[in-house]
Amino acid sequence: MKKLTGAAILAELFKSIGITHIFMVPAVLRRTMVEIEERTNIKRLHVHSEKSAAYMADGYARASGKPAICMAQVIGALNIAAGLRDAYLAHSPVIALTGGRDPKTKLKKVYQEIDDMPAFEPVTKLNATIDDVSRFPDMLKQAVRVATSGSPGPVHLQFKGNEGQIDLEETEINDDFQPMNIRIPPHRPICDNSILNRAIDSILSAKRPIIVAGGGARHSKCASELLTFADHMNLPIATSLNGKDLICSTHPLSCGVVGTYSRESANLSVKAADLIIFIGSETGSMTTNFWSLPNEKARVIQIDIEPENLGRNYSLEVAVQGDAKAILTEMNFIASTKPSPERKKWLAQITTLKNEWYKKYKSLMDSDANPIRPERLCKEISDNAPDNALIVVDTGHAGMWMGGMFDLKHSEQSYIRSAGHLGWAFPASIGAKCAVPDRPVICFTGDAGFWYHIAEIEVAVRWNINVIVIVNNNSGGNQSKRGFDRAYGGEQTSEGLQMWTFSNVNFAEIAKNIGAVGIRVENPKDIKPAIKNALELKKPVIIDVVTDIDALAPLAVN
Repeated sequence: MKKLTGAAILAELFKSIGITHIFMVPAVLRRTMVEIEERTNIKRLHVHSEKSAAYMADGYARASGKPAICMAQVIGALNIAAGLRDAYLAHSPVIALTGGRDPKTKLKKVYQEIDDMPAFEPVTKLNATIDDVSRFPDMLKQAVRVATSGSPGPVHLQFKGNEGQIDLEETEINDDFQPMNIRIPPHRPICDNSILNRAIDSILSAKRPIIVAGGGARHSKCASELLTFADHMNLPIATSLNGKDLICSTHPLSCGVVGTYSRESANLSVKAADLIIFIGSETGSMTTNFWSLPNEKARVIQIDIEPENLGRNYSLEVAVQGDAKAILTEMNFIASTKPSPERKKWLAQITTLKNEWYKKYKSLMDSDANPIRPERLCKEISDNAPDNALIVVDTGHAGMWMGGMFDLKHSEQSYIRSAGHLGWAFPASIGAKCAVPDRPVICFTGDAGFWYHIAEIEVAVRWNINVIVIVNNNSGGNQSKRGFDRAYGGEQTSEGLQMWTFSNVNFAEIAKNIGAVGIRVENPKDIKPAIKNALELKKPVIIDVVTDIDALAPLAVN
């Protein structure tokens, strides 16, 4: 047995689980920060808001498939909780560490005292306090296990003391801090083969079956098995936003993203199908466009690692509980013993829907209009993103434009997006770049989203995190235009316009003043050179693209 401080224990534990970066707003676990410096090579990034710290950890976790750490003292804990909402919705293994109340002084009106624990309950899989230093090893290991297993998600540990001063205390420990190297998924459960045979029989009986693959399939890393199964069974594949990078947009079986922030051809394909196979999808409102695609009468098979997701929104012909990769591996074996079903007419219909979509939007994607059309901007990113790029996308109009218009053209490209919080993408892209420093990371956001955490440009500059941020700058949050038009019963007043329009700001100049590279693009022909230049510079780059405020992303088609 050896005696160590909590700070030393935490530093060794972080090293053992492969943490390379910590995203935090001080002051929290101060002595731990010293021990990290003395014992590890972990980078401690002081960022400009607790919410940004949570978003950066989220981006890191989604890019790496490993747990990520964010921290704040007690006064910032509620901001951390707010930042965990996106990680919770996207099933990202973020571990949040905060300072908390000391049992000796609870309810005595200590400075900044408030009970933060209830705020973490809705956004975590595990929410626990640590009031004894001897619990550091088992609680952090439990946090890692919970965050990564089953359907992944955030965990919160609150340390005694407003800054977590419990890390100064000592305890005897016999832990040898062996590397844990836990990644998603740590376990691959599988169901009985009789269920898988029923699923195969149902698929063989269908004339127009389609796969809808979601974020759970992405977590499972089953792209290869998915494509093998789809090829053999002649199944077109639509994806959720979270599963967009499971299949290249150029693949013959790809339909695009289905749902609310979607591609029209994907929605029409799902609508035309007579059997839908959900793989790693919660069948939520965004993927199904509020359960209209498919409707409640559709034949449905669902494969999911979480039993509670099975049949949540649809009556199931077959419910399959297990890890998507493990399930598909076994289903491929079963399918290989059966002849491939002939579905030429169905696949030709899918191809026609795809071709019609490209034809419909070709003029806008090739448009030389000034201000720039967002469709052209998305096409330029599709054509010029490197083969191994990681694309990080905001929600709102950014999510609609890129979900529908952006094409992943290479199997090594990755795509992650906000699960619903505007402003997430920029700090998340910083965290993602920390996780994959050798890959190009391109962030796509609008000016409304970029304003949220613009201060984090300084973090990217200070640490030379060479993320590329493309800002769709139309001087407004014009996703709100349709809603305010309805509210006003038609034409808005000048005061009404002020609720969603902004000042005309040159973000490239702001970036330069902070120390990043700023590139202003006002002509569509300059988009490609700007992206190419940014990729060569190996510095944080903000590409400010002036776009048309009257260009509205297409609404979902049912």
